Parts: sequence; C-alpha cells; structure tokens
Amino acid sequence: MNSVLERFTQRRRMFAAGLGIALVSLAAGYGLHMLGGESSGAGSPTDTDCEDVLYWYDPMVPGQRFDEPGKSPFMDMMLVPKCAGEAAEAGVRIDPGLVQNFGIRTAAAEFGVLEPEITVTGVLAYNSRDIAIVQPRAGGYVQRTYGLTQDDVVSRGAPIVDILVPDWGGAQREYIAVLNTGDRALADAMRQRMRLLGMNDAMIASVERTRRAQNTITVTAPVGGAVTMLGVRSGMTVMEGQTLAEITGFSPIWLEASVPEAQAANIRQGQPISATLAAYPDQRFAGRIVAILPSADAASRTITVRAELPNPRSRLKPGMFAQVSLSPDTRRALLVPSEAVIRTGRRNLVMLKQDEGAFLPAEVEIGREANGRTEILAGLAEGEQVVTSGQFLIDSEASLGGIDVRSIDGTMSMASDGSPKMRAYTATGRVTKIAGASITLNHAPVPALEWPSMVMPFALADAALVDGIEPGDKVEFTFSQHDTGPRIESIRKTDR
Repeated sequence: MNSVLERFTQRRRMFAAGLGIALVSLAAGYGLHMLGGESSGAGSPTDTDCEDVLYWYDPMVPGQRFDEPGKSPFMDMMLVPKCAGEAAEAGVRIDPGLVQNFGIRTAAAEFGVLEPEITVTGVLAYNSRDIAIVQPRAGGYVQRTYGLTQDDVVSRGAPIVDILVPDWGGAQREYIAVLNTGDRALADAMRQRMRLLGMNDAMIASVERTRRAQNTITVTAPVGGAVTMLGVRSGMTVMEGQTLAEITGFSPIWLEASVPEAQAANIRQGQPISATLAAYPDQRFAGRIVAILPSADAASRTITVRAELPNPRSRLKPGMFAQVSLSPDTRRALLVPSEAVIRTGRRNLVMLKQDEGAFLPAEVEIGREANGRTEILAGLAEGEQVVTSGQFLIDSEASLGGIDVRSIDGTMSMASDGSPKMRAYTATGRVTKIAGASITLNHAPVPALEWPSMVMPFALADAALVDGIEPGDKVEFTFSQHDTGPRIESIRKTDR
C-alpha cells in the first residue's frame, strides 16, 4: 500500500514540475511577442523605404487594400506598404540569373495562319435529292415484275414491271387501219390520241413500222440506284399514276455528321471535308458540305451537317460509319503558343516579358485553338513577348505581390510616351488611300468589335509607319480605340 502511495506521489510531483515549466515558457513567449509587436507596431507605419505609399496590403491576401497602416485582419502580422516606386516598375521582377534556373522561356506574338480541324462522326446515307418515282402512264394488269425486291440495285433503263393495258389494243388497231388508208391528217390525229392514252413515241413508231398492236408496256428504271420502295406484285391491277417503286441514287452519296453546337460557328455550306471509313482505312474521301440542317438534337446538343461524296464505283454504302474531318476557313490571326495562356475560369492571362527580368500579367481575349497555337483577338500586339514556360510561377509571385493585371480595355502599364497602352486589335485589309497621318483601309471583319468588313479611315500613331506602303497593298495591322477614333499602332504589307 505504501509503495502505491509513493508511486502516485512521485507522478504528481513530475506533473506539477512539467506544468510549471510550461507556464514559465508561455509567459516568456508572450513577453517576447508583446515586445516584438510593440516595436513592429511602432516602426512599421513609419520605418519604410517608401517616399510615397500608395496603400497597405497583406501579402497573403494581396487583393485587399487598406488606406492606413496597422495589423492585418486576416493574419497575425502587420500590413505591408505598397510603394509608388514599385508600382512604376513593370510587374514582377526576377533576378536575371534565376530566369534560366527557373526554365523561363518566351515566344513572340506573331501573325500566322490558324488551321483548326474538327473531327466528328458521321454515317453514309442515300442521296434523297436523287429519288425517282416509277409510275405507269396507263392503268392495267401486272404481268411480270422481273424478280425485284427492296434494296436491289438497278441500272438506268432496267425493266421493273410489264403491264397489260387493254385500252391500247383498240386504239392501235384503229391507227393501223388509218395508216392503210393513207390519210395523213387522220393519222396525225390518231397519233395524238395514242399519246393521250399514255403511249410514248417509241411505241407508236413500233406500231407504225410493224403494223401490229402492242398492248403490253414495260416500265423501266428512269435512273440507276437502289430500289428503296417496291409496291407492285404479279397479277395486281394498277391505276394510271400509281407509284410502283422508288429508286434512290447513291452517287454522289450523302454523309451526315453530328457536329457539337459549340463548333457551329466554324462550319459553313460549301466547306470541304474529308472522311475515313473502316472499310478503307488507308484512303480518305473528299467532299463538300451541301446543307446544315436547321435544328439541333436536344439530347446530344449537336447539329447535323450533310456532305456529298463522289461514289463512282459504288464502293461507299449507305449505313457505313465514318470519321469526318472538318476544316474551317483558314485566316491569318495573331497567334501565341497555347501553353502561354493561363485560364483562370474568369479570364485568360498571359505573362508579358517587359525587360531583363521584368514580367507583367496581361488579360487577353482568345479565339480558336489548333495545333498548339491560340488565336488572340484582343489584348496583345504583334511582337510582344509572352512567357511559355514558368508562367505559373510568375503568376503566383504577381498575386502575392499584388501586381495589377493589364486589362483588355486598358492597362496598368505605360507606353514609352507616358500614355496608357490601350486595348490592341488586329485585322487585315487593303489600302485605299494615304494622306499624311491618316490611312484609309478596306478592312476585313473585326470579331472582337463586331465590325463587319468596311472602308474607313484610321489615324497613324506615326506617319513613318506607312513608309513603303502604297494604295492597293494588302496589309496586316494592329490598332487601338481612342476618343478621337481608331489609331494604327503597327502595320505591314502581306501577300495574303
């Protein structure tokens, strides 16, 4: 019993000693914290290297700005001043020696031809524009059907059915009797009567030549194709004008492809397409879009485009599955490597190289993307250098430093003359007139401004920009919008 009490007493002593040490450490830490906090609180608002403080911010929450110094409401730290000198610098600065270590690479925004390709699936189908309806020109009785059935392929002129027409026999015998009289006027009247009964000129000529009545007509295929409907059997009675069969052609054959509605703006009637089929994996079949159907499929959110493919040897069969490549119109555009674009979900950014070791985030408006390149509709000018590797590291540094992003509609950086850089647009056109500091262009559409193609004047940022350019030249140009109107910042001749 005594040994148990001794062990219990010893444990209580150890616990009390540990508790005492913890209390002493806590008190010492609190004292040091208060001492450091007082000195920081007294010195941070005033002991800065800034001659002019723009605002204060918490580096962990750089988007929130404060007009007065003090302690951060977010973290247990003092607010950091943002100096006017820092704002004048071009965004994030990285020691030039570290740029190579970080693997930072850049590429220039330049004009080029974007050749996007959309790959979708499609199915071959009969050409519904090439349908022939087989009808008799007179009523009668079916004597023979030539063993045809649905989906049989027939050539033009192939016999479909033999029909006995009783009414023809009497008219033909009267015609033979008139011919024997030699009365030409009466013979002409009889021929007209026979035509009204449904006889063609070939049959009338045969009766005239053989002087024998022919009251059985063979109905033939007016076109070559597949019998997609057959509504006649031996022994049945048919009426004049009754549909006996339908023959549908498949040369050219239709290809119907389902295109996502998001790509609807990239397709047009007359656009070339190419298709590959499992039956002929090593061959590509070329054609053109002949129709874009007016409604979208509610379940798959796709629209159907219809193309025609040549089918001279009838190798392509309706129902075959195809992989279809659609090539939208190619156009010259301002392009950057796709890896340079940072997609945040709310906007698209690129990192611009300013000078040695300086980088600035800039917002851009992007268009189509293909072959590793992205079309820039607005926000960049030709020749500007964008970061293609290491841009996420720079973007993170810019966010922590509270660096402003150059907006599409305006920019936080300044031009060489001290004026703000405006949003840059790119377009192509043909020069119609040059007069001093103004140039008139017949330009192509500018999608970013919803401008159609038109002839209009542009001011020149520098009259020397048009040295060597004459009326009639095709040009690519970059311009910005000002209160006084559009102004060209760069322009060059092109062969396209």
